[in-house]
Amino acid sequence: MIRAHLDKLFTVVLAGVLAGLVLAVAALPAALVFGIGFGAFAMPYSELPESLRKPPTVQRSNLYANDGRTLITSFYTEDRVDVPLDKVAPVMRQAIVAAEDARFHQHKGVDVRGVVRAFTNNRRDGVTRQGASTLTMQYVRNVLAGDPRLTKEQRQAATEITAARKIREMRYALALERGLSKDEILKRYLNIAYFGAGAYGIAAASKRYFSIPPAQLTLAQAALLAGLVRSPNTDDPINGDADAALGRRAYVLDRLVELRQVSPAEAAQASQAPLALRPSETPNDCTAVPAEQNDWGFFCDWFTQWWSAQPAFGGSAPERQDTLRRGGFRIVSSLDPDVQQAAMRQVLDIYDRDERHAVPTAVVQPGTGRVLAMAVNRNYSVADNPRGWKNHPNTVNQLVGGGNGIAGYQAGSTFKLFTLLAALEAGLPLETGFRAPSRILTRFPADEGRASCGGQWCPVNASPSYMDGYHSMWTAFGRSVNTYFAWLIERVGADKVVEMAQRLGIGFRADGDAELARSGARDWGAFTLGVSSTTPLDLANAYATVAAEGTWCAPLPVVSITDSAGQEVAAGRPDCRQAVATDVARAAADAARCPVGDQSMYGRCDGGTAQRLRRALGRPVAGKTGTSERNETTSVVAFTPQLVVAQIAANPDDPRDPVGPTVQSRMVAAIGEILDHSLREQPVRDFVPPSEAVAYRLGGPRDGN
Repeated sequence: MIRAHLDKLFTVVLAGVLAGLVLAVAALPAALVFGIGFGAFAMPYSELPESLRKPPTVQRSNLYANDGRTLITSFYTEDRVDVPLDKVAPVMRQAIVAAEDARFHQHKGVDVRGVVRAFTNNRRDGVTRQGASTLTMQYVRNVLAGDPRLTKEQRQAATEITAARKIREMRYALALERGLSKDEILKRYLNIAYFGAGAYGIAAASKRYFSIPPAQLTLAQAALLAGLVRSPNTDDPINGDADAALGRRAYVLDRLVELRQVSPAEAAQASQAPLALRPSETPNDCTAVPAEQNDWGFFCDWFTQWWSAQPAFGGSAPERQDTLRRGGFRIVSSLDPDVQQAAMRQVLDIYDRDERHAVPTAVVQPGTGRVLAMAVNRNYSVADNPRGWKNHPNTVNQLVGGGNGIAGYQAGSTFKLFTLLAALEAGLPLETGFRAPSRILTRFPADEGRASCGGQWCPVNASPSYMDGYHSMWTAFGRSVNTYFAWLIERVGADKVVEMAQRLGIGFRADGDAELARSGARDWGAFTLGVSSTTPLDLANAYATVAAEGTWCAPLPVVSITDSAGQEVAAGRPDCRQAVATDVARAAADAARCPVGDQSMYGRCDGGTAQRLRRALGRPVAGKTGTSERNETTSVVAFTPQLVVAQIAANPDDPRDPVGPTVQSRMVAAIGEILDHSLREQPVRDFVPPSEAVAYRLGGPRDGN
């Protein structure tokens, strides 16, 4: 109805203009009249708004697995992807012209004959039966109405019902036809038109209604789609009026016959064809990840968090999300379906989805920061949970990477790595010895509790018979001797250890942890025992820095990003820096071989908390286990030079609910299986040994960067 009134208004105005021209130059040939008349409206192509010269059509972004072919999901406000004209069936090109602008190839942007005819016919009985907008003018209106670079008010002005707007469309259309070929205008129109049912552009429409690309459209299908453009919201045969859609199809077929584009017999056959819809809907956002890959939703969710933090895509998180949903990016993610499947299989062997405990797992590639898998025994779903449970068995919360209210879980003795690194960096060698007692009294303050002696922190060893006695960093890390690391953090400085953890990407998402890191780090001795909350992703990435010989890389969910013009986006590249000296990282890796049953390059390992891992894996490996107080959480990290896997077992809904002492052995076995499966086609690589200086000699600070 609005369109009808608009066209009627324009024809009245333009007819008045034409009438004045005719009276003024009645003796001149008609072609010259029209030339003089439209010369008054014309403007140079170069003066057109940028959106018309370089159309910023809103397009969906697609997220693929790391093979570049397997679609994870799409993101869009309008389901559209541009295609070249040669990828559109010729019959579709003919049908849209027949339906919307039969004289498209004859006029120069404004069809004078059409305007006069519409004015005459519409005046006859006061009812608007014919419009005056050419296909080029419709394209102008669509671009201006949807231009994301315009303000909301400017976009509304592009569709307001005024003579000024219609004349502006006409001027722009004339200028466009001076600068663009007919084929280019037709291509742009087909890519921007709305076909109903949420499908913008011919590629999305072909898929939405028939599940085929636009190059494969038949005459009946093309006529149906061309007919929808006039009233897409009411004639849509999926959600609207199928009879109306068929009526419009018949109209388009009749027009094609009139224009001698198809024969009467071909049109008759097409008009008798059933609708034969094969609707398919493009997935939108992470909850639309295919059901058979539901576990990919957690990776997808973390990808959107990452995207929201990238300044390259806008000045704020909402702007960046809008860019994702309108920018037409092709995103090849780092998600490896094979590694993800292996990780998920092992996770479900530990706990199934109905268990209250979870074992979120992250797999990271050292040297790039790329995240290959994020697995957890939960359904990625917004479905209701039993009363009292927020994350069991359904959740869309980020249990693996943290954020959006998920602070993480205590990772226990895996945090001893940061004390080890800070000590090595301060000049203490791996050979640094200390006779560790069963309990040690430190200078650090502590609230009343099991680890407080008169207000001072005094931790104990978990297994005195196995842990008490003389240790170097090798054996203390291997056997996870609490009192050794309490002594070591006191010697190095707790603030230095906290800073080391932050340097390797440990984020403090819990308010209390953030406050201690900011203003109480000097007194945070218990930090070395992993009392701060963290996530498997942060933990895996920190250990990946050691695996990569001191090179820290920001966790990265993508392999590549290309924009709608096919240009690479730099934000998709790894963001890496040397976080600790190479020799320091090599020394830490050498000590980390001890906990998992491997042997250091200097033969100094003697016992470990996960000794069977090396034998099961059959290749050089390093890592660490950790358990929080009362076995509330248990953590395992293992790494080779090529891959890092980290797991934390916990109850995300009740951090005080212990996972118990037995789950750790199952986690060690699971991580071994994930590493073995993921590395089966990769060469066996050994760690590079540290220098004798960092292994045995006391020295000054080692920055070495």
